[in-house]
Amino acid sequence: MEEKPMRIQRFNDERDRFFELRFGMFVHWGLYAVPGWHEQLLWRGDTTRERYEALMHEFNPVRFDPEAWLDLAEAAGMQYVCFTTKHHDGFCMWNTKQTDYNIMHTPYGKDIVGQLAEACHRRGFPISFYYSCPDWHHPNYPNQGRHHELFASRATDEPDLDRYYAFVKAQIGELLTGYGPIYQLFWDVNVAEYYNEELNAYARSLQPGLLINNRGPDAGDYSTPERELPGGAAFTTPTEACQSLGRESWGYRTDEDYYSRKFLMQSIDQILAMGGNYLLNVGPRADGTIDEANVETLRRIGDWYGKVREAFDGAYPATYLKADDRDRVLLTRKGNAVYVHAPHDLQTTSVTLKPLDRLPARAVLLNDGRELPVRVELLPWYWQEKPYLQVQQIPVDDYPGEVLVIRLEFDA
Repeated sequence: MEEKPMRIQRFNDERDRFFELRFGMFVHWGLYAVPGWHEQLLWRGDTTRERYEALMHEFNPVRFDPEAWLDLAEAAGMQYVCFTTKHHDGFCMWNTKQTDYNIMHTPYGKDIVGQLAEACHRRGFPISFYYSCPDWHHPNYPNQGRHHELFASRATDEPDLDRYYAFVKAQIGELLTGYGPIYQLFWDVNVAEYYNEELNAYARSLQPGLLINNRGPDAGDYSTPERELPGGAAFTTPTEACQSLGRESWGYRTDEDYYSRKFLMQSIDQILAMGGNYLLNVGPRADGTIDEANVETLRRIGDWYGKVREAFDGAYPATYLKADDRDRVLLTRKGNAVYVHAPHDLQTTSVTLKPLDRLPARAVLLNDGRELPVRVELLPWYWQEKPYLQVQQIPVDDYPGEVLVIRLEFDA
C-alpha cells in the first residue's frame, strides 16, 4: 500500500505524551451540584449572586472518594483526569490563599484538589487542571454582560483586568506548585480577551512538561473543539475534543437529557480515528458520588473501548487510502494493519474500500474477534472501473449499540 501518513507534528519534548494519552475523564464539580440544574446557574438561571454564593454553606460532599472516581475512569479505558479547580462562578475547590470563596470555608472543609491529586499520583494517573478565565465572584473581574459573564458588576466591585490577572497568576502558582506533576492546564473562555504570553510562560516555568490548551492568554499547544464533530478525515494539529455525558449540562443535573451510549461511542471513535484525543465529562452529585446511570454508561463504553482500543493506540489516520465515501467509514493504520471504523451506522453487511485492490491475510471484527470474509472483485456499482477490496458478512444487526471496528492484516 502507498505510504502517505498524515501525522501531526510532534513537540519533541515531554509534551509528546499528549499523543499517547488519548482518552480522558473531564469532571465538572462545584457548588452548582447542590441545586443540580446547570454549572452556569448564576448566568442562565433565576438566582442572584447572594443566593448562589450562600450555597457554599450547604456544600458538604461527605461521600467524595477519589479512588472510586479513578476506578471508574480506568474501567472506561480513560488514561487521565481533568478537574475543574475553579469554574465561572469563581468558587475554588482547593485551599487557596487568594480568596475565602473556597472549599475550606464549607461544612466539608477539606481540599478536594489535594485529595484527587494525591490519589492520581499514587496510582500513576495523570491529572490536569481546568481553570476558568471569567469569574462571577471576584471583585476585579470586569463582568460586562458578554458571553459567559454576568450582566453587571456589583456596587462593591472594582473592575480591573490587570489586578484580576495578578490574582489569577497567584492562583496558577498555587495549583502548579502545591499538587505535584500536572499534565495539562485547561483554560476556559477568555472572553475578556486578555492576551499575555508571559502567563503561560510562567506556568511552564513551574511545570516544564505542562501542556496548555488554546482557550487562555495565548494560542497554547492544542485546540479544544467542544460538543461537535469536526468535518474531514484527519486533524492537522494537536486536538483534544470534549463532550459531556449529558446534553444540557456539564455539572450534575437532576433531570438531565443523557446522550445514548451509541452516540458517545460514535463521537469517541470519530475523533480518535481522526488523530485527536477525547475528554468525556461527568458531573458528580453534591455528595461526591457519580450517578448510577453515568457509572453504567462509562462501564459500557469501557467494555467497547477495551475491545477496539488497538485501532487507536499507536495508530494514525489513514482514511486517505480510500477514494470515496460510499460507506462513510474512517481508516487508521498501524504497521501492516489497517483498521476500518464505522462511526456512522453501516447500511449494508459489507464495506468496499476503493481503490484498494490487495487482499489482506485476514479481516477480524474487533468487537468479538470473529474473522470476516474478504474479496477483491468487480462489483456492479463500479462496473466501469476495476475490482476493489470488499469486507463481507459484517454482523451489523448483532451490534446495534456499538461502533464496529475491523482489523485488516496485510502481509509486509
